[in-house]
Amino acid sequence: MSVSGHPRAYHELKTALAASIPSERLIDDPLRTLAYGTDASFYRLIPQLIVRVESEAELILTLAECHTRGLPVTFRAAGTSLSGQAVTDSVLILLSRAWRGHEILDDGAAIKLQPGVIGARANQLLVPFKRKIGPDPASINSCMIGGIAANNASGMCCGTAQNSYRTLRDIRVILADGAVLDTADSSSREAFRRSHGELLEALERLSRETLANPVLADKIRHKYRLKNTTGYALNSLVDFTDGIEILKHLMIGSEGTLGFISSITYDTVPDEPVKAAALAFFPDMATTCRATIALKKTLVSAVELMDRAALCSVQDKPGMPEVLKTLPEGTAALLIDVRGDDEAELESREAQVHAALEGLKTLEPLTFTRDQPTYELYWKIRKGLFPAVGAIRETGTTVVIEDVAFPIERLDEGVLALTEVFHKHGYQDAILFGHALEGNLHFVFPQGFEKPGEIERYQALMNEVAQLVGVEYGGSLKAEHGTGRNMAPYVELEWGADAYALMWRIKALFDPENLLNPEVILSRNPTLHLENLKPLPAADPLVDKCIECGFCEPVCPSRDLTLTPRQRIVIRRELARLEALGEQANDDDKARIEQLWSDYRYQGDETCAADGLCATQCPVSINTGDLIRSLRRERNVGKAGVARLVGRHFSGTTRFGRGALNMAAFGQAVLGDKGLIKVSQTLRKLSGERLPQWLPSMPRAASVKVLKRSVNRDDRIRDKVVYMPSCATRVFGANRDDQESRSVMELTLALLDKAGFEVIIPAMPGHLCCGMAFQSKGQFGEADHKARELNRELLAASQNGRYPVLCDTSPCTLRMRETLDERLVLMEPVNFAHDHLLPRLEITPVDECIAVHVTCSSTRMGLTDKFLALAKACSTNVVVPAGITCCGFAGDKGFSTPELNASALQGLAHQVKGCVAGYSNSRTCEIGLSLHGGIPYRSILSLVDRVSRSKEVVERKERVSEA
Repeated sequence: MSVSGHPRAYHELKTALAASIPSERLIDDPLRTLAYGTDASFYRLIPQLIVRVESEAELILTLAECHTRGLPVTFRAAGTSLSGQAVTDSVLILLSRAWRGHEILDDGAAIKLQPGVIGARANQLLVPFKRKIGPDPASINSCMIGGIAANNASGMCCGTAQNSYRTLRDIRVILADGAVLDTADSSSREAFRRSHGELLEALERLSRETLANPVLADKIRHKYRLKNTTGYALNSLVDFTDGIEILKHLMIGSEGTLGFISSITYDTVPDEPVKAAALAFFPDMATTCRATIALKKTLVSAVELMDRAALCSVQDKPGMPEVLKTLPEGTAALLIDVRGDDEAELESREAQVHAALEGLKTLEPLTFTRDQPTYELYWKIRKGLFPAVGAIRETGTTVVIEDVAFPIERLDEGVLALTEVFHKHGYQDAILFGHALEGNLHFVFPQGFEKPGEIERYQALMNEVAQLVGVEYGGSLKAEHGTGRNMAPYVELEWGADAYALMWRIKALFDPENLLNPEVILSRNPTLHLENLKPLPAADPLVDKCIECGFCEPVCPSRDLTLTPRQRIVIRRELARLEALGEQANDDDKARIEQLWSDYRYQGDETCAADGLCATQCPVSINTGDLIRSLRRERNVGKAGVARLVGRHFSGTTRFGRGALNMAAFGQAVLGDKGLIKVSQTLRKLSGERLPQWLPSMPRAASVKVLKRSVNRDDRIRDKVVYMPSCATRVFGANRDDQESRSVMELTLALLDKAGFEVIIPAMPGHLCCGMAFQSKGQFGEADHKARELNRELLAASQNGRYPVLCDTSPCTLRMRETLDERLVLMEPVNFAHDHLLPRLEITPVDECIAVHVTCSSTRMGLTDKFLALAKACSTNVVVPAGITCCGFAGDKGFSTPELNASALQGLAHQVKGCVAGYSNSRTCEIGLSLHGGIPYRSILSLVDRVSRSKEVVERKERVSEA
């Protein structure tokens, strides 16, 4: 159902807003309106205009201009919502990075957060205080506070006691008429009472009427004994009598239909540090539900239920316990999590669990684990269930997740009845899991809408599920995912006519024109949930299993510049859909295809770092960089000869690079930084953006003579290591103005000598390359050729893997691990220094503040903890900037697409202010980090060398002294 206005109205709106908001934040091109307008649900509506707001003033202006034209408005934070709350075919207000403010209050007892703060970031801020926010949705690493509050999201451990409604201290909201209320500010409250006294009196009157209706009041109390996000928070009318308190709590779970949450202050909850978990297997669902009811009386943090089908969906994934494959049919499992402030408290709570489950049959003895990897594996099983179905679904189908809650005392019969309903309608592939302690269950199943009869089958299922859960069992049709579009037609069925009429009265008080996110929560359209369904056509095997959840977005370096991995996939799918029309495509379709491909060149391709970090967050491990590299291969097929020429003369290529740096150094000496930047920008423009941009942080040229020098001249027997300097360190030397004047090669050789290693340099070091530079351009043939060359030389130098191989650049090491012989022991600077250098060196940490940048390749190789441990062994004060993931330099993107590097590192300088230097393990990354951090960034080996002495030398001196 369309709610948008006439196209002319949107043009007039954009013109009016352009007087105050920069045009680059007023988006109406076909590519980005589709990409930015897509959320995690199975609905598609394409906005007519997207407004990236950076302040309350801009948001109020946008609301006013939309109201003047009668245009509906929807607010969007992260877009991880599953029920269609964040899509519109009208005006979408998108939060920019300007909404990520935060303030710790009362020594961590409370935290004030703007809506653009990611949930996990809030908890990270509270770590020093041993506190956390109450809500803990499974998407907490991606979803934002605005969505968490607007949907009253809960999660694994949250229950009903620690959700946003219960832990809300204060809120700052902007209403449809532009009025601002900050409940933490007494002057704001008083001003609001004067300006909006009628609204507050009306809310207080609704409260009195509700309390005077004992049947309705009791029903409300019953409904919120359960997890419940269906409809508005009517419990605010029975929990409070003051108008401001009612308004404050009505905003929680209102899904942007009553106003905009500008900030929220949470009372935080304890984050108990000692944790353990057990995976308990029961012979059948009935026993599992009885166990859940028994555990309700214990002090457990979470109890997660999983049926046999759910366990089957993840049993073949890497790292899963073998026992999952051997469980009999009918088995169900509980993931039981217990936490405490210390070991004694944890043991006491474990004992409570054992006592509660005594007499109930389990397939294996119940055992708690404190082992961190095992603990994380158990939770990985649980959190991987929803996307696991997405990964194995038939291409072209979507994934539907239903989120219901039964009264806990009727959980076992409710589960049985619901399972029968799914089987009755042919949904044999549905899996069941959920937060069992609250009677909250998720049913997940693949659903196609293209084949005849599928929409009708889905409608019949939903009708029966709604009747069963909402009426017969008095449960919740939406326990924690918000009402959205897919449950709006059933709100009245669950709540009854009186409560439903009360909700419409609330909506009319706040939004009489029905312009704030219409058709969400309340709708008079009985088939709303069957309309505007998202197509998911086959596009590419690399990404067809994507369910568009958005988990990838927070780590993408282009997220604030162009597209994210999810959005790149959305556009690729749209192109596939249009191209599949073939001869049926009309002129408009053909023009759209041409325009999308043209815009995608920059938005999707040129600004993609292809770093693979998206795969680390993706529940089904999709590396969108592989998709982009594949597209580059298709586009650059005619350049294979050039790539081959460069690869066959690679020594000359690196010599040319060093020569260019020497020429740039001469130009800088003559023209100065500003002059050279201006000349570089002019030449780059004249070349059609093909020439690289000169950067003020451009280093000196490296000298490769160091590789030919004689090392380890003494006759001592030493351990051997093969040292493979990357092409980046063979080209780029130290920063021009840095106190550390040695190149990475010099640092590496000095450290290896100090630690007592005999160094082996492979033959033809100037010619060797891992192939990543070619792979990133889509030149896979030459990339593979260079990898084969390197493989041959490293096997020879290491005597077929007898000696470890150290590469001084992390991204190259990752590429080598992915392509070279498994016999080779391949290590990069952090791994090698942590495991092999620290034991051989005497370390005296410096008492100064340093910054650390964990590269994307280090993250992908699982080296984050070692990176931090190494840095903390060398310095007493280590800063890891928050929100800085991949730096976006991406080999040469920092030169060819410098805006990507600038966007990815926005805010870095502020976070590293006060640090004397920064350290990383990729030379090109360090160039961009130095530029945008405002401090020199060097190899981590520089820090290790600075703070270390050879233990062998120290011990020798001590023996001489004693003699």
